[in-house]
Amino acid sequence: MIESKQLTKKFGSTIALNGITFTIGDGSVFGLVGSNGAGKSTFLRTAAGIYKPDGGSLLVDGFSPYADVSIRKQLFFISDFPYFPSQFTLMDMFSFYRAFYPSWDPVHCKKLCGLFPLDSKQKILSMSKGMQRQAALICALSTHPKLLLLDEIFDGLDPVIRQLLRQLLADGVASSGMSVVIASHNLRELEDVCDHVGLFHKGGVVLDKELDDLKLNICRVQAVFPPLPEDAFQGLDIIRKDTLGSLVTMVIRGDKIQTEETLRALHPIFLEALPLTLEEVFISEMEAAGYDIDNILS
Repeated sequence: MIESKQLTKKFGSTIALNGITFTIGDGSVFGLVGSNGAGKSTFLRTAAGIYKPDGGSLLVDGFSPYADVSIRKQLFFISDFPYFPSQFTLMDMFSFYRAFYPSWDPVHCKKLCGLFPLDSKQKILSMSKGMQRQAALICALSTHPKLLLLDEIFDGLDPVIRQLLRQLLADGVASSGMSVVIASHNLRELEDVCDHVGLFHKGGVVLDKELDDLKLNICRVQAVFPPLPEDAFQGLDIIRKDTLGSLVTMVIRGDKIQTEETLRALHPIFLEALPLTLEEVFISEMEAAGYDIDNILS
């Protein structure tokens, strides 16, 4: 479990993390989204024990990853630009990590090498960006980490490898209770793999919710109604309402079934309730909260 309490990290006069407080539970796949400079990578590096907090605390299972090497042996961090020594092959990296991680699993490593199409004797820095990420993933998953921290991991991976990664993460969570934190700009990718999402903006947490709660409590409705009084939609929590001719499109917060029942009581000529994508949910929630969503997610 990751417990962040009033976590603050500064770089000179720049505040990268500004009093962040939230919890990431065991067996969770947590997605971090936000614009460049929002604090996502800084949070991951602090959770990995690379950065020391300047204020507040960040604990993994009750211990500081910065101060406690035993905790660092239970987690694995893959940065946006994974580092490999210039002459190292995958085999060299296996030897390196086997010496540090007590949980290194050679059998699982061999299985992963069969799944990812890499030459274990090729110098890693001569590989493409996507292949280097695959090399890092083989190393990470071979350690059976209790906590896996991933920064823009989908970048450079082809669709087949992305699907393989999603399956491997799901298997790790189901079999060992591994927790995964993924920072990404790609909301579509996070939607497929995460059960919990957090939105960072200017070093703070704007939103922190379970994905199912986000999706179940908001929907988009398209409908055509007969002439209605101005207060016909009173009682509905309408976030956005657009009218094009006789077609009314509304984004409404609340239980989807109850929302439909309320609207059908108005005897619509046509009514359809549609699910929102994760990106649409974020946009609606942030606009309702008064944030300039274009500046947050651009």
